[in-house]
Amino acid sequence: MTEMKKDTQDFAKIELKDEERQPCEIWTRVMGYHRPVSSFNIGKQGEFGQRRYFEENSCGCN
Repeated sequence: MTEMKKDTQDFAKIELKDEERQPCEIWTRVMGYHRPVSSFNIGKQGEFGQRRYFEENSCGCN
């Protein structure tokens, strides 16, 4: 078995209780600089939750 597969299997065995977890801080770009979403006011947090993400196709120009 390769080392990579062994490591992946070891990670699959790890389980955390809810009280052992810690929150993940999410940052986003606003007005040209990055800020944590947790520092947004309630209205801005609502806007962040409604954002739609898209992927733009390339034009194929070279």
